[in-house]
Amino acid sequence: MWIVYAVGSSFFAGITSILAKCGIRETDSNVATAIRTVVVLIFSWLMVFLTDAWAGIGQITGKTMLFLILSGLATGASWLCYFRALQTGDINKVVPIDKSSTVLTILLAFIFLHEGVTPAKIAAVFLIGAGTMLMISKKEAADGSGRGGGSWIVFAFLSAVFASLTAILGKIGITGVDSNLGTAIRTTVVLFMAWIMVFVTGRQHEIRKIRRNELFFIVLSGLATGASWLCYYRALQDGAASVVVPIDKLSILVTIAFSRIVFHEKLSKKAGAGVVLITAGTVMLAVL
Repeated sequence: MWIVYAVGSSFFAGITSILAKCGIRETDSNVATAIRTVVVLIFSWLMVFLTDAWAGIGQITGKTMLFLILSGLATGASWLCYFRALQTGDINKVVPIDKSSTVLTILLAFIFLHEGVTPAKIAAVFLIGAGTMLMISKKEAADGSGRGGGSWIVFAFLSAVFASLTAILGKIGITGVDSNLGTAIRTTVVLFMAWIMVFVTGRQHEIRKIRRNELFFIVLSGLATGASWLCYYRALQDGAASVVVPIDKLSILVTIAFSRIVFHEKLSKKAGAGVVLITAGTVMLAVL
């Protein structure tokens, strides 16, 4: 069943990027992240009470709680960087970089979780890395694109780094803890972090200026994120991190498909080849 949950996580993660992009055309990315987190928090704690997982709160050890909090902080940092990159860069450029966190996750899983690294995994990692580079043209990587100039690529890479840490810390933190409860605790940490960033950057006054249509998409993206998280951490609890993460990263196919429909973003032949390599590498990791 964990494979089914991983696939579900991939689908919801894919549409999250599209919905979020629709909601941050004019809205500050930090403000949008904070609002989305409120939605995810409500969603995640509702699942905790519906499944009676709340009874396990008293059984959480100090070590487990520490890793859940650290995982939440890493998630918050990844979100803030990701949606900042998404606001200023093309979605078909930002998403592949973010999904390249698979490579770092496999390395960290080998070091900290002692998950084996085979020649097939090394080949798959190479395919993913090569595919990611193909999807970012030399000109765009050097000069940047969108309103934020070249800053989007920096935020995209930081998002990938923090996403990798999230997976590893989350894997350690949910040992012996119901996945719904672990997700809710992590989301609470992300909520505090996101709103602190809003006030630190002085963006709180922009909340009243959010257009209704953008608020609608922000809320929808929060619901999609909540669904993705619940599926992801349920899969991560029973499956190997080095397999669950690659399946989740196939959300890039969903994102690319919807970006073509919604934003009319086209892929060049080079970028298309990159998608094929990333998909091939991801599938290899999932089945081998």
